[in-house]
Amino acid sequence: MAYLFTGPRRVGRDCDRLRSRSRSYASRRRHNPLSTVNKRTSNLRNYAIVDSTLREGEQFSSAYFTSQDRRDIAKMLSQFGVEYIELTTPAASVQAFKDCESIARLGLRSKILTHVRCHMDDVKAAVQSGVNGVNVFCGTSEYLRKFSHGKDINYILDKALEVVQYAKSHNVEVRFSTEDSFRSNLDDVLKIYAAVDRMGVDRVGIADTVGVASPSLVAELVSQVRAHVNCDIEFHAHNDTGCAIANSFTALECGATHIDTCVLGIGERNGITSLGGFVSRMYTVDPEHTKSKYNLKMLAELENFVAAKVGVTVPFNNCVTGSSAFTHKAGVHIKAILQNPQCYEVLNPSDFGVERTINFASRLTGWNAVAARASQLGLQLTEQQIKHVTNIIKNMADQQQLTSADVDAMLIRLAQSNGENTVASVLEAVNN
Repeated sequence: MAYLFTGPRRVGRDCDRLRSRSRSYASRRRHNPLSTVNKRTSNLRNYAIVDSTLREGEQFSSAYFTSQDRRDIAKMLSQFGVEYIELTTPAASVQAFKDCESIARLGLRSKILTHVRCHMDDVKAAVQSGVNGVNVFCGTSEYLRKFSHGKDINYILDKALEVVQYAKSHNVEVRFSTEDSFRSNLDDVLKIYAAVDRMGVDRVGIADTVGVASPSLVAELVSQVRAHVNCDIEFHAHNDTGCAIANSFTALECGATHIDTCVLGIGERNGITSLGGFVSRMYTVDPEHTKSKYNLKMLAELENFVAAKVGVTVPFNNCVTGSSAFTHKAGVHIKAILQNPQCYEVLNPSDFGVERTINFASRLTGWNAVAARASQLGLQLTEQQIKHVTNIIKNMADQQQLTSADVDAMLIRLAQSNGENTVASVLEAVNN
């Protein structure tokens, strides 16, 4: 490909730290989570993405989508290949209901879901809007039961069974999620999941609502849930402590089947698992399978579109599409990259439709990088000349910031000088 020249995971014992009021996870283990991890191969191929840019993403601090924006984003997500698109509850407003109806009628390849409270009015509105499924949730942690909805576990269970039965009778997919799962009592969580599983839900949802979980805690809870239900498991990871992608990947390893994402990871507070980051992680497991599932070359377009709509720029260190994602600067790195990019790249940028960049205008550069640039410019320089000008570049870069244009001018002047008064000629090129 063309170059742009310019400047054994282990499940830890800290699982035991996560305890409910009555009984710890350690005391309730039914099997070793490592045994689940060892079966991860099939889990890491048979999964689905539930993209929530049009629900969780709308909760991002600067997000505002018009109805047309929502339709455009939904179309792009479907073209990218996500299996599900989650929308804001139709109970939120009159327009929210209309948007659910409108997007549900677009005939997209992705299934259309909406996120609703464990309340019959919300579920009825969702069914009436014509969506393919409802993602029902209810807070189960002591914090949410005491300070949010004020209901006890038995009340939650009764309401869960009521709304699940109604939704299933109308032939829509149903996921039931315990909000703030990792700070909820384990017995309560498993009791609810087992009950809704018997009612025929398509999925139960595990939500790290405040981003408190680590991969080892995720491994433990997902394994526990997997041992108690037969239905699919959806995982929702917030990024408050920077673990969202790692936690989502671990959830798949341990039996989850559906992962919630947002474009650029936007969402409430620090957001949730990034769509681009998650598919990048999955690409490292099986590049060909990931390319067959998703239109990876569309990622940059999708991220730039959403970024513009919410008024942010794509971060410089964003997976794949960040400005420095495939930029190489150190001489040792560049030498290896020029021979075989896999030396320092686990992702192939061409598979994502982006380019690799070689930054050769610094004191860290090596003569191999300079030689490659000279060759790209069509210049005929000897190895001695290349090494000589590389030293000049390094010395100058110690004193000032150089640009690629500066170095290009130096190389061109060197090629034209026929070796006469080389240093003066090269310096003159930069000064001019």
